[in-house]
Amino acid sequence: MLYQAVLFDFDYTLGDATESIYEGFTYGFDQMGWPRPDREAVRRTVGYLLEDAVVMLRGELPPEERAEFRRHFQAKVEHTQAEKTRLFPGAAELLGALHAGGVKAGIVTSKRVGTLKSILERYGLSERLDFVIGGEEVKAPKPDPEGLRMGMAALGVRPEQVLYCGDTVLDAGAARNAGVDFVAVLNGTTGAEAFGAFPHVFIAEDLPALRQWLGI
Repeated sequence: MLYQAVLFDFDYTLGDATESIYEGFTYGFDQMGWPRPDREAVRRTVGYLLEDAVVMLRGELPPEERAEFRRHFQAKVEHTQAEKTRLFPGAAELLGALHAGGVKAGIVTSKRVGTLKSILERYGLSERLDFVIGGEEVKAPKPDPEGLRMGMAALGVRPEQVLYCGDTVLDAGAARNAGVDFVAVLNGTTGAEAFGAFPHVFIAEDLPALRQWLGI
């Protein structure tokens, strides 16, 4: 095993929360009096901070409207996202193999920590992770490396000992900026060609392929 720690994004890397996320967007848009967004357009924003995602769909908005949309979104999904999120095939097995092998694992995501923890608890994965860092815990979102640096500091590992796995160019940029190796996981809406502009050590079609590549 080349790494002492393997870190992950969550949405479209380990899990799929599309159903809940889209429900939150449609409810929020309804409450704001906006036309409902296209499902695929919403999917392409997953991984961005919610305030940035709504700007991608609606155009520039004043801060108070972005904050109001977040309140509506959270009110809709707060108690349903855990039950409506599914893990991708191989996610639990990969985290279990890392844990069994003594390899540290963590999640650095734009998702809120409370939401993520409820998902992990539902699937019995909390004990297989050393930490989770959510979007509200950093001052700057990915591709800023703050979240990854926080994780490395918590684990006491150096960049050359760390692998970060994600599905977007935001994840790839964060890994580059943190000086850690990166694997692109093609579970989301970003194609393999998009990662050509970023350093990466592997492009995994899915999580079983990532596990095989890691040799665990």
